[in-house]
Parts: sequence; C-alpha cells; structure tokens
Amino acid sequence: MSAALRQLLWYLLAGTRGGANRVRILEALRERPYNAHQLSEALALDYRTIRHHLTLLQKNGLITRPAGDAYASPYFLSPFLEGNYSVFEEVRRKAVPREGD
Repeated sequence: MSAALRQLLWYLLAGTRGGANRVRILEALRERPYNAHQLSEALALDYRTIRHHLTLLQKNGLITRPAGDAYASPYFLSPFLEGNYSVFEEVRRKAVPREGD
C-alpha cells in the first residue's frame, strides 16, 4: 500500500502546481483540525485556493470531513494518511525540501 501512497504523494506534492501549498495544508491539519476559512487565514492563502486544494486532497483520500459538507465543518487528516504519515514526510523532504532537511 505504501507504494501506491508514495506515487500519489509524488504526484500531488511534486508533479503538479500547488504541491508546496498542499504540503502546508497537510502539515497544518496534522497539528489540529481547521475549516477552509481558518486555513486561509493561518496559511495566508486565498480562500478559493484553499478550497481547491482541500477538494483535491479529499478526493484522493488524504483528508476527511466527518461532518460532511456542513458549512464551516473542519477537515482532518484521513486515518489512512495518519497511519502512513512517515511516507508523507519522506516524500515531502524530497519534493519540497526546507532548510535543515
């Protein structure tokens, strides 16, 4: 399963535009749940940009929204990504390197 996840993460984080923003979103959601507006403010990104990335991450099973599409309901990392977060970290280090990596 981690091979499929690794491929998906490489595609979403390095193979398409916006990968760095998706990394920021996933890292923020690991710290605590956020709704789209809160993420927009916390990450200083346009609300529509956040919504686009959230939709993409949710479609690919990396985040979940237990309250469904209720207005202002928070997003969480999916149990699948939570259980495989080390794969995300590995891909993130290679795809979106930072100082100290």
